[in-house]
Amino acid sequence: MFVKSKNLYLEWRNDDRVLQVIPWGEGLRVRETKNKFSENNWALTEDVDVDDFELKYSDDVSYIRNGSVKATVDHFGKIVFYDLNEHLLLEEYWRIRRHSLPNQQDQNDFIDSNMVNQFVSALKVEGRELTPKTGGDYFATVRFESQDNEHIYGMGQYQQSQLDLKYCTLELAQRNSQTTVPFMMSSKGYGFLWNNPAIGRVTFAKNITEWTAIDTNEIDYWICCGQTPKEITEKYVQVTGRPSMMPDYGLGLWQSKMRYQTQEELLEVARSYYNQNIPLSVIVIDFFHWTKQGDFKFDSKYWPDPESMVGELKSMGIELMVSVWPNIDERSENYDEMLEKGYLIRSDKGSRVSMKFQGNSIFFDATNFEARNYVWSKVKNHYYKYGIKIFWLDEAEPEYSPYDFDLYRLKIGRNTSVGNIYPKMLAKGFFENMKNEGQDKVVNLIRSAWAGSQKYGALVWSGDIDSSFRSLRNQYQAGLNMGIAGIPWWTTDIGGFHGGVIDDPKFKECLIRWFEYATFCPVLRMHGDREPHENPLDSSSVASGAANEVWSYGEETLNILRKFITIRENIKPYIKDLYQEAHRYGYPLIRTLYYEFPKDTNSVNVSDEHMFGSDILVAPIFDFGIRKRDVYLPTFSEWINIWTKEEFSGGQVIEVDAPLDRIPIFVKKDAELSRKLNLFTI
Repeated sequence: MFVKSKNLYLEWRNDDRVLQVIPWGEGLRVRETKNKFSENNWALTEDVDVDDFELKYSDDVSYIRNGSVKATVDHFGKIVFYDLNEHLLLEEYWRIRRHSLPNQQDQNDFIDSNMVNQFVSALKVEGRELTPKTGGDYFATVRFESQDNEHIYGMGQYQQSQLDLKYCTLELAQRNSQTTVPFMMSSKGYGFLWNNPAIGRVTFAKNITEWTAIDTNEIDYWICCGQTPKEITEKYVQVTGRPSMMPDYGLGLWQSKMRYQTQEELLEVARSYYNQNIPLSVIVIDFFHWTKQGDFKFDSKYWPDPESMVGELKSMGIELMVSVWPNIDERSENYDEMLEKGYLIRSDKGSRVSMKFQGNSIFFDATNFEARNYVWSKVKNHYYKYGIKIFWLDEAEPEYSPYDFDLYRLKIGRNTSVGNIYPKMLAKGFFENMKNEGQDKVVNLIRSAWAGSQKYGALVWSGDIDSSFRSLRNQYQAGLNMGIAGIPWWTTDIGGFHGGVIDDPKFKECLIRWFEYATFCPVLRMHGDREPHENPLDSSSVASGAANEVWSYGEETLNILRKFITIRENIKPYIKDLYQEAHRYGYPLIRTLYYEFPKDTNSVNVSDEHMFGSDILVAPIFDFGIRKRDVYLPTFSEWINIWTKEEFSGGQVIEVDAPLDRIPIFVKKDAELSRKLNLFTI
């Protein structure tokens, strides 16, 4: 039945079930519980006034509208969403026998005219279920009708080649190289946020769309609609938070490897870049520069003078980034205190150790406000005070050993019910404390994220991936879908992380093609565990990978990488405008053709090209030995090949040369043409 006394949201009740459809921002939030609603808004963190909604109750079908999205709820609790033109957006999947509908004489003949494809069924399958479970609250399931000719994007990053997620099944869980950010965008004109940090799964099947959470108290999701993908993005970041502004040092090349072992080694690399006139924005100190995991400080034996190191780097125009892990080794000087104060993740069964790597360690509990501040106090005293203003938050999923999600418990709940939010809270702890120190622009590199992480300066990279062309193809879709999921700050390890042999010609070509593509990504970043390994400096440390500087792969490779570094330098003014656009509106820097050209019916079928902002079209090379490829040029624009200056009309496929030292790149032909072409002068 409907509870008509409510005038701020639509409420329906049946037995122990309570459903609310709530105006939220410029969308609708749907919640259902069998207990009482939690007070946590999860990803919906922003206070947004709602002043344009309608609510009408009736015995049969009630109605609520907020902005441009509306929902009907029938007597049995089924929800259907429409836009203002009565076009169907999304319909819950119900297959039940209909009984006791008010004012209906023949129940078997009843078809609700307000519902789409509604019919009587003996299957007894409802669109929303909360099933009690042993050792938890409920197993939640939400089902929707699958729509033909629908294309789905977003959801974070998954190690697969599919850009269009229709017909895919995705685990809703954080893993090394897998980041679940459960916001999707449909070509049908709506955006959908699964507002639940529980471990789960979503299936975008041909016959049904099904979302599940394996341990939760309630169903919680949010939906909006828009005439363009950009409009949907704006509505989404309005309720989950706008991306923080990228500092200027994000514009250029970031240099990293696994791993610089000493202060002098790192400075020599920085000096070499400087002396060779190769612009470098950021250089990175990777893991095990510390004494013990969880000490959060340099090992003075190998890093004797951090302050002078930072000073010399800054004199060359280079920022220093330092890796910080959330692991606390049992031998760490901070372990006993953090254990006593309840700052460590707990275990519901078995060993409390949550990772075994160079010792037994336990992740600190990033959902605990006091634990976040404690860790920051150590980081501030041992890094930040030296002028280090950017951190690499590795292991941020966190990377449990093993990924048995039901073993662990956080301050705010069982890991199975809240675990996906961990990386967001880790980013939040650093972001808020750095802001409190007076830092204007805060962006930190992090290996995972959740919905709303963009608000806390999360620059996500795609984890410890393989060094191969296949992996490059997977990262391509991962970055595009991450941007549509609301995380515009994204990067990869150029060349991949695992397995790249620096003298292997095939790997060199893979690295070149990866670098050419990465030039047109939010951050251009060299990193990887190259082969053959160097020996560690002592028995308590870990090995270092082979050299990974741009000159490490021979003269031919260096000349090509120099060429693209020059391009990156030349287009910095353009990239800075994109940074500002992302900050204001949430737009990703790298965009699917559909995102930028939604009225071009062919754009949804293109998964191997992207727009870098609104003006630059990039068509990477994804296979060894390829020296030309077909490129689709979207309609509604004229295009110019930046290498040959040839002009082409949109709406056609052309064959384009792609020698090893270049990939197909086109710019829009318009009033800014001369300025944009000048950016590519080498």
